[in-house]
Amino acid sequence: MKDPSDVIILKEIAELLNEETELEPMLQGALEKFLAGTAFQAGWIFFIEDNGRHTLLAHNDLPDALVEENCHFMKAGGCWCVNRFKKGALKKASNIIECKRIVDAIDTKRKGTGGITHHATVPLQSGAERFGLLNVATPGRSEFEEHELALLESAAFQIGSAIKRIQLTKKEQEIALMQERNRLARDLHDSVNQLLFSMTLTARGGVEMTGEEEVKETFVGLQSLAQEALTEMRALIWQLRPRGLEGGIIEAVKGYGDVLGLEVTTDIKGVLSLPSKVEESIFRITQEALTNCKRHANTDKVSIVIEALSNEIILKIEDKGCGFHAEHIRSLPSVGMTSMQERTRMLGGSFEVDSAPGKGTAIRVSLPY
Repeated sequence: MKDPSDVIILKEIAELLNEETELEPMLQGALEKFLAGTAFQAGWIFFIEDNGRHTLLAHNDLPDALVEENCHFMKAGGCWCVNRFKKGALKKASNIIECKRIVDAIDTKRKGTGGITHHATVPLQSGAERFGLLNVATPGRSEFEEHELALLESAAFQIGSAIKRIQLTKKEQEIALMQERNRLARDLHDSVNQLLFSMTLTARGGVEMTGEEEVKETFVGLQSLAQEALTEMRALIWQLRPRGLEGGIIEAVKGYGDVLGLEVTTDIKGVLSLPSKVEESIFRITQEALTNCKRHANTDKVSIVIEALSNEIILKIEDKGCGFHAEHIRSLPSVGMTSMQERTRMLGGSFEVDSAPGKGTAIRVSLPY
C-alpha cells in the first residue's frame, strides 16, 4: 500500500504534467516537484538519442562540481547509467554503485560534491519507446530503499507518458502546419502566380504593339516588375512546399538557387546521414541565406559547404557580394537573420555572420546531431 504522502506527490506531478505543453519546462517542473516532496535532494534528466548521444534537459540542486563550467561534467563524456541504458540493461528504477561524473570531478581536484557519491536511476519510457533517464541523489546515501525506488519508478512512468503525449501533439501540429503550407502554396500558384504570369505576357504584348517610346518604356518597366514579382512568388511557393528535399539537401538547395537565378556551388565533406529535423533546418537556414543574397548582395554566385563531423554538422554559406556592417545585426536584426538564428538556437547550435562593405558575407552554422 502506498504511503499517503507518495500519493500526494504523484498527484501534484500529474497535475503539472497535464498543464504543461512544452517539453523542457515540463521536465524541470516535474523534477522540482518530485525532489520537493521526497528525501531525494538532487536530480537530473538526460535525453538519449538513438545514436547514444545524451542531452541534459533538466537539473535541480546539483553539487557545485557538477554545475560549474555550464554543467561540463554532466554534458561531456559517458557514464555508467547512460551506458547501461544504451545496452538496454536498465528496465526499472535501480541503485547505481557510484556516479562516474562525480568520480571524474573529484579526480580532477574539483571541490563541492556536496557529499553526493551515488545516485538512483530510472528509464523514462512509454510502452516500448524509451526517451532517457531520470537520476536522483542524496548526500551521504549509497543505496536507496525499495519503497523509494518504487516511488521514483511511478514518477518516471508519469513523466514518460507525458513526454509521449507532447511528442504526439507536436507531430500533429507539424502535420497540420504542413497541410496548411501545401494549401497556401496551391492557392498562391493557382491565383496570384497565374495573375503575375498573365501580367508579364500583357506587358510584353504592350511593348510590341506600341510605337511610342514613353509608352514602350512604361510597358518594359511593368514587365520587369511583374517578372520580379513572379520570381519572388515562385520562391515563396517553394519555401512553403519545398520540392527536391526528398532527393537530398544538395538537390533541394540547388533547385531553390535556380528559382532565384543564383549560381550555387556546393561542397560536401564527410558522410551525410542527418536526422530529418536537422536536414530540414539546414535547408530552411540556407533558403533564408540565399533569399538575402538575391535581395541584398548584388551578386548571383554563392558557395555552400556542408561538413559532417563526428558529433556536429557545419554549414558555411558565402558570397562575394557588396556585404554590410555585421554589427548592425545586433542593433537592427532583419527578419531573415532572426529566423536563421532562431532555427539554430532551437537545435542547440551556434550561428555566426562575418561581413563588411565590399567584402561579401560569410555565414557559419554549427548544429549538434
